[in-house]
Amino acid sequence: MKIRKLNFKIPIGLLWSSIIGSMGLLLFSWVSPVFAAAAKIPAFNSGNIAWVLASSALVLIMTPGLGFYYGGMVRRKNVLNTISLSFITICTVSVIWILWGYSIAFGPDAFHGVIGSLKYIGLVAMQETQHSRYDGTIPSYIYVMFQLMFAIITVALVSGSLVERIKFSSWVIFTIVWLTVVYAPVAQAVWGIGGLFQKMGALDFAGGTVVHINSGVAGLAGAIVLGKRKGYMKENIVQPNQLGYTILGGALLWFGWFGFNAGSALEANPLATSAFLVTNTATAAAAIGWMIAEWIRSGKPTTLGMVSGAVAGLVAITPASGFVNPIASIIIGFVAGVICYSMVVFVKPKFGYDDALDAFNVHATGGAWGALATGLFADPLINSAGRGLFYGNPGQMWVQLLTVVSVAVYSFTMSFIIFKVIDKVMGLRVDKETESIGLDITQHDEAGYNF
Repeated sequence: MKIRKLNFKIPIGLLWSSIIGSMGLLLFSWVSPVFAAAAKIPAFNSGNIAWVLASSALVLIMTPGLGFYYGGMVRRKNVLNTISLSFITICTVSVIWILWGYSIAFGPDAFHGVIGSLKYIGLVAMQETQHSRYDGTIPSYIYVMFQLMFAIITVALVSGSLVERIKFSSWVIFTIVWLTVVYAPVAQAVWGIGGLFQKMGALDFAGGTVVHINSGVAGLAGAIVLGKRKGYMKENIVQPNQLGYTILGGALLWFGWFGFNAGSALEANPLATSAFLVTNTATAAAAIGWMIAEWIRSGKPTTLGMVSGAVAGLVAITPASGFVNPIASIIIGFVAGVICYSMVVFVKPKFGYDDALDAFNVHATGGAWGALATGLFADPLINSAGRGLFYGNPGQMWVQLLTVVSVAVYSFTMSFIIFKVIDKVMGLRVDKETESIGLDITQHDEAGYNF
């Protein structure tokens, strides 16, 4: 049998197309997981980057503003020293934050949601193109900078309870130790991914607990350890050297606080606009509340009272700013003005603690009220992440209360120990002669006024 020989030709174009197609399919099977993983990483958003950069600058201006706010209320012989306590805090905290502060506060959890690991020590393991763990549309560097500004103002706030009698050198050491031992763990617990209170569902949009209760309670601990100023409650030592400074400082605080609260949205989005609006509304309401309370009691409203009321409102709306509607912000602000005024004129004289510029009376009290009010007024239509008592979630109040008490107890205890140790090692308070002469000349060899 003769076998017929098959004779056919494969077109060369078809052959090459088949080879190239097969190689393409093989290559796609290798790289497709990479493309899929990359697709999960959100792209940087230039609008969000610009907003958080601007917010960081706004929050930075708050600390010099705080220096003026505090500086105007002390006696003229202490004005420079008081302002310098805020200014040097910018310097010390800025360095420590990069070296280890940020890593402890916002690094991956290392110990039960209260201490971050040292992964980001010195930021050596962080690149400028790395996406933030807290919002993937902005670089990590920007988030580091934004949170740095919060750390600075928080430490500086403590000085309001201690002015006119704390040694400058002791204050510098305190800023370093307190940032490390108190501020960073509280920030990790409340704001950190996997933080102790964060996992419990605590609501603190911009720092009612982390910033205000933390600093105010620390100020009270420091005031107790330092003791009262010479002649306190026996003579009229409240002789503000320049209330214009205080009004200027209060205005700068109000201005910068928009970055503080609205910037905490971390995006240029509707939540940021809501936080911006309620921040302004609560501040105005609190100034009115303080003014009315003072007017009723003493017969005249004072400019110092109005500015102090505005600051109380800024404090109280801070934790609630990303969760409440405008009507709730009016209530929060007005009540804050009345409560903080009552702390200053009734509670402080009764107990006799020398909270010199009312860091405890305004910040701890206002922060506590704001945190609890968040548990009452958190509106899911504003932010689906929060639902308060008045919107069907009574359990939120218990979470808020537990967070407030825990932060207050931890901050007071640790701050008291830190002040005591510094006092034993290097002395915390200036001597009586130095206090009488004034801290501008004795601590800095300068005078605030040369006429």
